[in-house]
Amino acid sequence: MTKSMTGFGRAEHSTETEKLTVEIKSVNHRYFDVTVKLPRKLNALDPVIRQKAKDFAKRGKIDVYITHEVSEGDDTSVIFNKKIAEQYVRYGLQMGEDLGLKPFSSAAEVAALPEVFTVEHVQEDDEELAKELFAVLEAAGKAFSDQRAEEGSRLEADIKNKLDELDRDVAYIEARAPQIIEEYKNRLFAKVKETLADTSADEARIMTEVVLYADRVCVDEETVRLKSHIQSMRSTFAGSDPDGIGRKLDFIAQEMNREANTILSKSNRTDITEAAIRLKTCIVKIREQVQNIE
Repeated sequence: MTKSMTGFGRAEHSTETEKLTVEIKSVNHRYFDVTVKLPRKLNALDPVIRQKAKDFAKRGKIDVYITHEVSEGDDTSVIFNKKIAEQYVRYGLQMGEDLGLKPFSSAAEVAALPEVFTVEHVQEDDEELAKELFAVLEAAGKAFSDQRAEEGSRLEADIKNKLDELDRDVAYIEARAPQIIEEYKNRLFAKVKETLADTSADEARIMTEVVLYADRVCVDEETVRLKSHIQSMRSTFAGSDPDGIGRKLDFIAQEMNREANTILSKSNRTDITEAAIRLKTCIVKIREQVQNIE
């Protein structure tokens, strides 16, 4: 399956007291590079999250964003320390009798004393939170992978259309090449006869010159290799590479460009030159698209 290196996926899990959100996005990159941003309380899961990211992508700059929102007050509780309050009241009454002081007159006075009320944070179940996180991560990863596959399918279709264009231009060049040699031979015969004003020109010498010319402008090897590269690219799309096909496609496109350059350098006719320029232009577009493929 052809996958794009750009993609986005999002998933969340919500309850009355908390919301866990995972977002994954990626852009083009030569290698696999992942960055994870998550709450401090989940830092221990960072290595596992990085490893799981490899299930969703083999190449690209991957960013994983994780947020965990807890409703205000839901992670804390107020504890009333009754025994401490009773001791404050008992000793307060005793102090009042011994020193002639007024004892506590209200519960609010007692509540204001140290340790009568304490605030405690509720300890979260780390295993349960990790389980929820990985479930949300899996859902976001699936959405992320699906989008990359969808974009990859469009890239593949576009490149295949361009391969068809290359086929047509290569076929045109192959059809014109023999005609160019024949036209050159006829022109050479006509020029020699005109120059010598004689019909008994040395045909052997002329044919030798034609052979030398043909060797200089012959593009048979280049068109054969170019057709082979085109077929190789199609086969790569049809195959199944677990590590992605982007690098291989890029190498094939470079080889295509090399052959097109050689054809262009050998061309000395406008029609062949135009066809070779079309080849190069199309191959450049293919390489641009290939840069987006994993």
